[in-house]
Amino acid sequence: MDFTLLLLYFPMGALVGFIAGLLGVGGGAILVPAFLLVAQAESFPSEHAMHMALGTSLACILASSFSSARTHLKKGAVHLGVVKGMAPAIFVGSLAGTFLAARLPAAPLKWLFLSFLAYVAQDLLRKPKPLAHAHLPGARGLSLMGAMIGGFSSLVGIGGASLSVAFLVWCSVGMHEAIGTSAALGVMISLAGTIGYIVNGWGIPHLPLGSLGFVYVPAFLGVTLTSYFIAPYGARAAHKLPVQTLRRVFALFLLVVSIRMAAAQLGW
Repeated sequence: MDFTLLLLYFPMGALVGFIAGLLGVGGGAILVPAFLLVAQAESFPSEHAMHMALGTSLACILASSFSSARTHLKKGAVHLGVVKGMAPAIFVGSLAGTFLAARLPAAPLKWLFLSFLAYVAQDLLRKPKPLAHAHLPGARGLSLMGAMIGGFSSLVGIGGASLSVAFLVWCSVGMHEAIGTSAALGVMISLAGTIGYIVNGWGIPHLPLGSLGFVYVPAFLGVTLTSYFIAPYGARAAHKLPVQTLRRVFALFLLVVSIRMAAAQLGW
Protein backbone atom coordinates (compact mmCIF):
# COMPACT_ATOMS: atom_id res chain seq x y z
CA MET A 1 0.00 0.00 0.00
CA ASP A 2 1.50 3.35 -1.08
CA PHE A 3 0.94 5.87 1.74
CA THR A 4 1.72 8.76 -0.62
CA LEU A 5 -1.35 7.82 -2.61
CA LEU A 6 -3.37 7.63 0.59
CA LEU A 7 -2.66 11.31 1.23
CA LEU A 8 -4.33 12.19 -2.08
CA TYR A 9 -7.66 10.88 -0.81
CA PHE A 10 -8.09 13.87 1.53
CA PRO A 11 -8.08 16.67 -1.10
CA MET A 12 -10.06 14.36 -3.40
CA GLY A 13 -12.70 14.06 -0.70
CA ALA A 14 -12.81 17.82 -0.15
CA LEU A 15 -13.45 18.44 -3.85
CA VAL A 16 -16.08 15.73 -4.07
CA GLY A 17 -17.80 16.96 -0.92
CA PHE A 18 -18.10 20.53 -2.18
CA ILE A 19 -19.44 19.37 -5.55
CA ALA A 20 -21.92 17.09 -3.78
CA GLY A 21 -23.31 19.96 -1.77
CA LEU A 22 -23.33 22.47 -4.62
CA LEU A 23 -24.93 20.31 -7.31
CA GLY A 24 -26.57 17.51 -5.33
CA VAL A 25 -24.18 14.92 -6.81
CA GLY A 26 -21.98 12.39 -5.12
CA GLY A 27 -18.86 13.01 -7.19
CA GLY A 28 -18.66 9.65 -8.97
CA ALA A 29 -17.55 11.34 -12.19
CA ILE A 30 -14.41 12.37 -10.31
CA LEU A 31 -14.01 9.37 -8.03
CA VAL A 32 -14.30 6.53 -10.56
CA PRO A 33 -11.48 7.70 -12.89
CA ALA A 34 -9.37 8.71 -9.88
CA PHE A 35 -9.77 5.28 -8.30
CA LEU A 36 -8.91 3.63 -11.62
CA LEU A 37 -5.60 5.54 -11.60
CA VAL A 38 -4.98 4.41 -8.02
CA ALA A 39 -5.79 0.83 -8.99
CA GLN A 40 -3.18 0.99 -11.74
CA ALA A 41 -0.58 2.58 -9.46
CA GLU A 42 -1.10 -0.04 -6.76
CA SER A 43 -1.29 -2.93 -9.27
CA PHE A 44 -4.79 -4.08 -8.41
CA PRO A 45 -6.01 -7.10 -10.42
CA SER A 46 -6.90 -5.63 -13.82
CA GLU A 47 -9.99 -7.82 -14.20
CA HIS A 48 -11.50 -6.28 -11.07
CA ALA A 49 -10.14 -2.70 -11.21
CA MET A 50 -13.37 -1.27 -12.65
CA HIS A 51 -15.52 -3.11 -10.12
CA MET A 52 -13.31 -1.78 -7.32
CA ALA A 53 -13.59 1.77 -8.67
CA LEU A 54 -17.38 1.58 -8.95
CA GLY A 55 -17.89 0.00 -5.53
CA THR A 56 -15.51 2.36 -3.74
CA SER A 57 -17.00 5.38 -5.48
CA LEU A 58 -20.51 4.50 -4.34
CA ALA A 59 -19.30 3.88 -0.78
CA CYS A 60 -17.71 7.34 -0.69
CA ILE A 61 -20.82 8.93 -2.19
CA LEU A 62 -22.85 7.62 0.75
CA ALA A 63 -21.16 10.02 3.18
CA SER A 64 -21.12 13.10 0.94
CA SER A 65 -24.73 12.58 -0.19
CA PHE A 66 -25.94 12.16 3.38
CA SER A 67 -24.14 15.28 4.55
CA SER A 68 -25.40 17.29 1.57
CA ALA A 69 -28.98 16.01 1.91
CA ARG A 70 -29.10 16.88 5.60
CA THR A 71 -28.06 20.46 4.89
CA HIS A 72 -30.59 20.85 2.06
CA LEU A 73 -33.31 19.33 4.28
CA LYS A 74 -32.66 21.95 6.97
CA LYS A 75 -33.14 24.63 4.32
CA GLY A 76 -36.43 23.10 3.20
CA ALA A 77 -35.06 22.19 -0.22
CA VAL A 78 -35.93 18.47 -0.28
CA HIS A 79 -39.19 17.38 -1.95
CA LEU A 80 -40.21 14.70 0.54
CA GLY A 81 -43.06 13.47 -1.66
CA VAL A 82 -40.62 12.71 -4.48
CA VAL A 83 -38.20 11.00 -2.10
CA LYS A 84 -41.00 8.83 -0.71
CA GLY A 85 -42.21 7.95 -4.20
CA MET A 86 -38.81 7.15 -5.73
CA ALA A 87 -36.61 5.89 -2.89
CA PRO A 88 -37.81 2.24 -2.69
CA ALA A 89 -37.51 1.70 -6.44
CA ILE A 90 -34.16 3.51 -6.54
CA PHE A 91 -32.82 1.17 -3.86
CA VAL A 92 -33.97 -1.95 -5.71
CA GLY A 93 -32.76 -0.66 -9.08
CA SER A 94 -29.35 0.27 -7.67
CA LEU A 95 -28.93 -3.12 -6.04
CA ALA A 96 -29.90 -4.90 -9.26
CA GLY A 97 -27.46 -2.72 -11.21
CA THR A 98 -24.52 -4.01 -9.19
CA PHE A 99 -25.37 -7.61 -10.09
CA LEU A 100 -25.58 -6.64 -13.77
CA ALA A 101 -22.25 -4.83 -13.54
CA ALA A 102 -20.61 -7.92 -12.08
CA ARG A 103 -21.96 -10.28 -14.74
CA LEU A 104 -22.88 -8.43 -17.96
CA PRO A 105 -21.03 -6.01 -20.26
CA ALA A 106 -22.07 -2.47 -19.38
CA ALA A 107 -20.82 -0.80 -22.58
CA PRO A 108 -24.21 -0.51 -24.38
CA LEU A 109 -25.84 0.95 -21.28
CA LYS A 110 -22.95 3.37 -20.82
CA TRP A 111 -23.33 4.66 -24.39
CA LEU A 112 -27.06 5.07 -23.86
CA PHE A 113 -26.42 6.93 -20.62
CA LEU A 114 -23.74 9.03 -22.33
CA SER A 115 -26.15 10.07 -25.09
CA PHE A 116 -28.76 11.02 -22.53
CA LEU A 117 -26.28 13.11 -20.53
CA ALA A 118 -25.18 14.99 -23.63
CA TYR A 119 -28.80 15.74 -24.59
CA VAL A 120 -29.73 16.97 -21.12
CA ALA A 121 -26.61 19.14 -20.91
CA GLN A 122 -27.35 20.99 -24.14
CA ASP A 123 -31.01 21.29 -23.15
CA LEU A 124 -30.10 22.93 -19.84
CA LEU A 125 -27.75 25.34 -21.61
CA ARG A 126 -30.31 26.23 -24.28
CA LYS A 127 -33.45 26.77 -22.19
CA PRO A 128 -33.49 29.18 -19.25
CA LYS A 129 -36.54 27.53 -17.60
CA PRO A 130 -38.00 24.02 -17.39
CA LEU A 131 -40.94 23.20 -19.64
CA ALA A 132 -44.07 24.70 -18.15
CA HIS A 133 -46.35 21.82 -19.19
CA ALA A 134 -44.25 19.05 -17.59
CA HIS A 135 -45.37 17.84 -14.17
CA LEU A 136 -44.31 15.14 -11.73
CA PRO A 137 -45.81 11.75 -12.63
CA GLY A 138 -47.86 9.60 -10.27
CA ALA A 139 -46.63 6.84 -7.99
CA ARG A 140 -46.00 4.35 -10.81
CA GLY A 141 -44.12 6.89 -12.90
CA LEU A 142 -41.92 7.91 -9.99
CA SER A 143 -41.17 4.26 -9.20
CA LEU A 144 -40.28 3.52 -12.82
CA MET A 145 -37.95 6.51 -13.02
CA GLY A 146 -36.45 5.56 -9.66
CA ALA A 147 -35.64 2.03 -10.81
CA MET A 148 -34.08 3.31 -14.05
CA ILE A 149 -32.04 6.01 -12.32
CA GLY A 150 -30.86 3.59 -9.63
CA GLY A 151 -29.88 0.91 -12.12
CA PHE A 152 -27.92 3.23 -14.40
CA SER A 153 -26.25 4.98 -11.47
CA SER A 154 -24.88 1.83 -9.86
CA LEU A 155 -23.61 0.62 -13.23
CA VAL A 156 -21.42 3.71 -13.66
CA GLY A 157 -20.65 4.43 -10.00
CA ILE A 158 -22.37 7.81 -9.60
CA GLY A 159 -24.91 9.26 -7.19
CA GLY A 160 -27.60 9.65 -9.84
CA ALA A 161 -27.93 13.44 -10.00
CA SER A 162 -26.98 13.38 -13.67
CA LEU A 163 -30.43 11.88 -14.18
CA SER A 164 -32.49 12.83 -11.14
CA VAL A 165 -31.81 16.59 -11.20
CA ALA A 166 -32.49 16.73 -14.92
CA PHE A 167 -35.70 14.71 -14.50
CA LEU A 168 -36.97 16.88 -11.65
CA VAL A 169 -36.15 20.15 -13.42
CA TRP A 170 -37.96 18.87 -16.52
CA CYS A 171 -40.96 18.18 -14.25
CA SER A 172 -40.98 21.86 -13.23
CA VAL A 173 -39.33 21.34 -9.83
CA GLY A 174 -37.16 24.34 -8.94
CA MET A 175 -33.41 23.90 -9.35
CA HIS A 176 -32.58 24.35 -5.66
CA GLU A 177 -35.22 21.81 -4.63
CA ALA A 178 -34.17 19.44 -7.42
CA ILE A 179 -30.58 19.53 -6.18
CA GLY A 180 -31.58 18.92 -2.56
CA THR A 181 -33.96 16.11 -3.50
CA SER A 182 -31.30 14.52 -5.71
CA ALA A 183 -28.88 14.50 -2.78
CA ALA A 184 -31.45 12.63 -0.67
CA LEU A 185 -32.06 10.11 -3.45
CA GLY A 186 -28.28 9.73 -3.81
CA VAL A 187 -28.16 8.33 -0.28
CA MET A 188 -30.39 5.43 -1.35
CA ILE A 189 -28.41 4.84 -4.55
CA SER A 190 -25.05 4.76 -2.78
CA LEU A 191 -26.33 2.62 0.10
CA ALA A 192 -27.78 -0.04 -2.20
CA GLY A 193 -24.78 0.17 -4.54
CA THR A 194 -22.30 -0.24 -1.70
CA ILE A 195 -24.13 -3.29 -0.37
CA GLY A 196 -24.33 -4.79 -3.85
CA TYR A 197 -20.64 -4.34 -4.68
CA ILE A 198 -19.61 -5.76 -1.30
CA VAL A 199 -21.79 -8.83 -1.88
CA ASN A 200 -20.63 -9.33 -5.48
CA GLY A 201 -16.97 -9.01 -4.55
CA TRP A 202 -17.13 -11.10 -1.39
CA GLY A 203 -14.73 -14.02 -1.38
CA ILE A 204 -13.05 -13.18 -4.71
CA PRO A 205 -9.33 -14.04 -4.40
CA HIS A 206 -6.38 -11.68 -4.93
CA LEU A 207 -8.24 -8.46 -4.14
CA PRO A 208 -5.95 -5.88 -2.46
CA LEU A 209 -5.42 -5.81 1.28
CA GLY A 210 -8.05 -3.63 2.90
CA SER A 211 -10.85 -4.60 0.52
CA LEU A 212 -14.38 -5.35 1.62
CA GLY A 213 -15.73 -7.07 -1.44
CA PHE A 214 -15.32 -4.52 -4.24
CA VAL A 215 -14.97 -1.60 -1.79
CA TYR A 216 -11.40 -0.44 -1.06
CA VAL A 217 -11.67 0.61 2.59
CA PRO A 218 -8.52 2.86 2.80
CA ALA A 219 -9.83 4.99 -0.09
CA PHE A 220 -13.31 5.07 1.41
CA LEU A 221 -12.01 6.31 4.78
CA GLY A 222 -9.67 8.93 3.29
CA VAL A 223 -12.27 10.47 0.98
CA THR A 224 -15.10 10.26 3.51
CA LEU A 225 -13.19 12.02 6.28
CA THR A 226 -13.07 15.24 4.25
CA SER A 227 -16.11 14.98 1.95
CA TYR A 228 -18.57 14.64 4.83
CA PHE A 229 -17.47 17.90 6.44
CA ILE A 230 -17.03 19.91 3.23
CA ALA A 231 -20.38 18.98 1.63
CA PRO A 232 -22.43 21.41 3.80
CA TYR A 233 -20.35 24.34 2.51
CA GLY A 234 -21.25 23.42 -1.05
CA ALA A 235 -24.91 23.09 -0.07
CA ARG A 236 -24.89 26.57 1.49
CA ALA A 237 -23.26 27.98 -1.65
CA ALA A 238 -26.02 26.42 -3.77
CA HIS A 239 -28.64 28.51 -1.95
CA LYS A 240 -26.73 31.73 -2.61
CA LEU A 241 -26.26 31.29 -6.35
CA PRO A 242 -28.90 32.24 -8.95
CA VAL A 243 -30.85 29.44 -10.62
CA GLN A 244 -29.49 30.20 -14.09
CA THR A 245 -25.92 29.92 -12.81
CA LEU A 246 -26.72 26.55 -11.26
CA ARG A 247 -28.22 25.36 -14.54
CA ARG A 248 -25.06 26.30 -16.41
CA VAL A 249 -22.78 24.75 -13.80
CA PHE A 250 -24.77 21.54 -13.84
CA ALA A 251 -24.81 21.46 -17.65
CA LEU A 252 -21.03 21.81 -17.71
CA PHE A 253 -20.78 19.02 -15.14
CA LEU A 254 -22.82 16.76 -17.42
CA LEU A 255 -20.57 17.59 -20.36
CA VAL A 256 -17.49 16.66 -18.32
CA VAL A 257 -19.11 13.35 -17.38
CA SER A 258 -19.99 12.71 -21.03
CA ILE A 259 -16.47 13.39 -22.25
CA ARG A 260 -14.94 11.24 -19.51
CA MET A 261 -17.22 8.31 -20.30
CA ALA A 262 -16.71 8.63 -24.06
CA ALA A 263 -12.92 8.72 -23.65
CA ALA A 264 -13.01 5.62 -21.45
CA GLN A 265 -15.20 3.73 -23.92
CA LEU A 266 -12.93 4.64 -26.84
CA GLY A 267 -9.82 3.71 -24.89
CA TRP A 268 -8.25 7.18 -24.95
